[in-house]
Amino acid sequence: MTTMRAMAMRSPGGADVLHAVEMPIPELRAPHDIRVRLRAAALNPVDYKIRANGGYGENPILGCDGAGVVESVGAEVTRFAAGDEVYFMNGGYGTEQGTYAQYIVLDERYAARKPSTLDFVHAAAIPLVLITAWESLHDRAGMREGDAVLIQAGAGGVGHIAVQLARIARARVAVTVSGEAKAALAGELGAERTIAYRTEDVGDAVRAWSGKDGADVVFDTVGGATFDASLALLAPYGRLVTCASRALPTGDGAAAFQRNLRIGYTWMPAPQVFRMHDRRVHQTEILERGAHLVESGALRVVVGATFDLADVAVAHEALERGSVTGKIALAIP
Repeated sequence: MTTMRAMAMRSPGGADVLHAVEMPIPELRAPHDIRVRLRAAALNPVDYKIRANGGYGENPILGCDGAGVVESVGAEVTRFAAGDEVYFMNGGYGTEQGTYAQYIVLDERYAARKPSTLDFVHAAAIPLVLITAWESLHDRAGMREGDAVLIQAGAGGVGHIAVQLARIARARVAVTVSGEAKAALAGELGAERTIAYRTEDVGDAVRAWSGKDGADVVFDTVGGATFDASLALLAPYGRLVTCASRALPTGDGAAAFQRNLRIGYTWMPAPQVFRMHDRRVHQTEILERGAHLVESGALRVVVGATFDLADVAVAHEALERGSVTGKIALAIP
């Protein structure tokens, strides 16, 4: 076989711009390359945002999360051999082909061994959300044992991983949620306080739960008004990190200054988009640590729905509606 099936977008637009194409199987390009026969991919909100608005390059194949089996390796590859099972975050941005396809080529240093306890679908659902949550809580916020950590949207794709990472770090964890089912999931994963933001005053709830004038860390996975409101939820010397906003918060800047607050941003694709090799290697190290946590039973990913690759447009519509709790994955035949 010299060709593969992929789902490409004709042009920016609605989910109906995604269509099946036959294209050549990608060739190894460099000595450290591996070619992976993809068995699963996962969807993330950035996928439908690029589909709808364009940007981040001209490659028509979306998807940055993948899991599969190494089929062939370059002359200088040392980390993997044919037959190894891997998972990774690669492609879907810039000029690199994404994971909505049967094959992908990537540098071996950007892939990690798949957790042995997971099937391909669940493994593919982890990379982007794990890297985002890890970089936000550990690298940006400097989360410490005993910190009171509030996670906005704690039952979402990134949020439900963040809850578990905070629990593993022996931090105290509270979350905001929209309903009872999401509150139950967050509680099951380790949140000691779930705040129904539609019916509760979040500030009062956070102060009562933390026993002080706010949280030590607030992790915003929503953006917009939620990001702005998060400043007032922090205790003095608190740290606010967002993975969903590109603006500065519109809260009281003088109060933030006087309370010595710290504000950080996590745009997880930056190392790929701007070709920062060392940072990409760091992200691979996060995946390797994540695999150990999964295999020990300390970390799990919730997949709320799985679609066939050919049904990716339907999957995009479900993701945009927010009708699925947890991640959405694609099984690749």
